Amino acid sequence: MASIKCKEIKKKARQISVIKFEDMDVEVENKSGLEMIGKGRQGAVFKINDQLCMKIYGEIEDCEREYYALSLGKNTPLLPKVHCKGENFVVMDMVYGVDLREYLQVNPLTKELSYKLIEMLLVFKEIGYERIDHHKRQIYLQHDGSLKVIDVGRTVWRNRTYPYPRKLLMSLGEDYKAVFLSHVKEAAPELYNEWEHYMQMEEISRQLFDKISSEKSIDSKSLGEKTTNLLTTNDTAKHYAQLENLVRKVVKEEKNRELEKQNEMEDQKKKAKQNEMKAQMKKAKKEEKNRESEKKNEMKAQKKKAKK
Repeated sequence: MASIKCKEIKKKARQISVIKFEDMDVEVENKSGLEMIGKGRQGAVFKINDQLCMKIYGEIEDCEREYYALSLGKNTPLLPKVHCKGENFVVMDMVYGVDLREYLQVNPLTKELSYKLIEMLLVFKEIGYERIDHHKRQIYLQHDGSLKVIDVGRTVWRNRTYPYPRKLLMSLGEDYKAVFLSHVKEAAPELYNEWEHYMQMEEISRQLFDKISSEKSIDSKSLGEKTTNLLTTNDTAKHYAQLENLVRKVVKEEKNRELEKQNEMEDQKKKAKQNEMKAQMKKAKKEEKNRESEKKNEMKAQKKKAKK
């Protein structure tokens, strides 16, 4: 592969404007002369040559996120290699082959392919991705049978993720989803049972939501009238009894907190003493070793003198 001239690529990137919109593909203005070969919600991809492409992002955060995700997987052949990075772009290897969406339109989902998909999820986990999942259109089959994945930005910096590969399963469609899960069940029954558990919990959650949403709305006025039964300040005896209980609770909690603090301080003192004793013992051993070494050197010097 020819050497990468990142400065020249940076100039080209400045001639391209990529604007991000919510729930829409980015808008692109290209004055660079580079061919745009694809675009999506986060950015657009341009062909530099047969080996390299450049992805320009609508937002800098998306660029940083995907660069970080690619960096986590730099030692795995599953991801394209990164060659340059700018403020809003990443230059990486071109990914060829057939994406899984197109492949499955004319080919069956074999056990071998299912196992490769499981191995892909394992790699995601091993390299530190938070979302162990991927859509089939972002997974490419190579000529040698291996897999390559693109658009990995959303696998990291996630607060919440599904605990099973929901995006992959949904993208496979009902028929291939059933086939894939049968292969998982055969190869890894424990994993299959866990995924089934989460899918069942998801279905129950959806049913509960539908039920709550379809229920007749509660009359806030009648509810407000009923809540008078929860009031205590309108009964002097109950009011003072509740105040007394409140004070007792607060005093008890504060005493427990003070006791926890004291115990924590005592534990810290014990640890400090233990560390001090360890340091003293280490120092004493070192001094003893130095004395032994000095004695040996002294004896060697005496022997030399005696020989002379």
